[in-house]
Amino acid sequence: MKVSSFFSTLSLFAGVLAEAIDLPAGVPRSIEEFRAKHPYELPVKRSHRKVYTIRHSKNDHDDVSSEFYKGLKKANKGGTLYLPKGQTFVIGKPLDLTFLNDIHVHLEGEIKFTNDTEYWQKNAYKHPFQNSIMFWKWGGKNIKLYGKGVLNGNGQRWWNEFAGKEILDTTNAYLRPILFYAQNATNLDIQGVHFKDSPCWTNFVVTSKDISFKDVICTARSTNATALPKNTDFFDSLNVENLNVERAWVDIGDDCFSPKSNATNVHVDTMYCNGTHGQSIGSLGQYKGEMSFVKDVVIENVWMLNGQHGARLKTWAGPDIGYGFIDNVTFRNFWGGNNEYTAFIDSCYFNINATTCAQYPSRMNITNVLFDNFTGYSSGKYGNAVARLTCSTSKDAVCENIKFKDFNIKTPCGGDPVFLCDGVKDIGVDCVSATSAAGKAALANKCVAPQASVSPFKDIEVALAFDFDFETVPGT
Repeated sequence: MKVSSFFSTLSLFAGVLAEAIDLPAGVPRSIEEFRAKHPYELPVKRSHRKVYTIRHSKNDHDDVSSEFYKGLKKANKGGTLYLPKGQTFVIGKPLDLTFLNDIHVHLEGEIKFTNDTEYWQKNAYKHPFQNSIMFWKWGGKNIKLYGKGVLNGNGQRWWNEFAGKEILDTTNAYLRPILFYAQNATNLDIQGVHFKDSPCWTNFVVTSKDISFKDVICTARSTNATALPKNTDFFDSLNVENLNVERAWVDIGDDCFSPKSNATNVHVDTMYCNGTHGQSIGSLGQYKGEMSFVKDVVIENVWMLNGQHGARLKTWAGPDIGYGFIDNVTFRNFWGGNNEYTAFIDSCYFNINATTCAQYPSRMNITNVLFDNFTGYSSGKYGNAVARLTCSTSKDAVCENIKFKDFNIKTPCGGDPVFLCDGVKDIGVDCVSATSAAGKAALANKCVAPQASVSPFKDIEVALAFDFDFETVPGT
């Protein structure tokens, strides 16, 4: 999906602004308004925690990796590492931080990674899932990262050099680091931090439990119109339990939220997402013979703006896939402005054509999914179709108890909104097959919707040359 950055296109083009639809009353239109509506308050100071500091970098080439590592070692087991406002801490080497135990990192300044792409590709940590690489790895127990500072992935060079490539292309050898990676972590609490310009995924949490993100900001915007910040998902995971995301402002180039294989007990409350691929479950079932699942999920109070989809579930099809299930997922209280399908089940992921999908359908069960209280309008890319459920045709896969309740998404193309459903029935609203005459007519009645208006992000320079057309770009 080719979309302009959250603030650049909507604030710099008067013609678009003239046709923009304002957000509902009280919805923040900028990071400043987000902070005003959801003020982040620092945790109450506890006098028994000893505070440690380290020297800051003199310039963008002054690597303080060793000092940062030593500072964490000193603050470990009961202390706080404090990184003051107005100071930058450059990290130029991979760091193994899996020893953490009862530690606070108070970030008011900026942690910034070097953009030596060749060095990082040779030396970064690796994870086999989708050939991921990481700047560092956090792990341990009782870890708190908090403050109003910035974690900066310095992603522009990475995006420039990745332009024209695809993350899920099996021949792709250009790997980009994940900004924040944690493994084997228990009670990881992140508050207030601004995650900025990750080269690839922003957060990746693996084999961990009791994870919390609160009052965070996540942005990734390019100054190069030909090099978009692809695959910069706010959150991805493998094997996590008890995950809570509360109050987040997200403007990135892929999924706003995307728990992957083996996630249990997930709660998202209050997210503002622009230019994203959606609030996504998955993708799941990518690897041959592997079992994966996501269950017991509530995602509520979400604003989805100017992106690809709203609530989305995606499972792989093809000759070499895994199996598993998605169960007990509720999407509640969504406002959608200028998105393609506001609710979407895609059982033919990733870029699988209809013939191959029919021959090698998804083996993932999808059960007990509720889309509750959706309002707003679609983009018109798919005409009058505002939601699409494409369930697996496999005899080994179940797709049942998928329900719509109070789903009031309008189409900007004129006429009544249409629900498309294949492989599932009794969804709570009238629906038609995408291949039926009614389905084809709905899809053919295309139009262009107005943008959902927002305000400029005041302290970032952005490119003026982004275009407004949508084109398919792989998700993750």
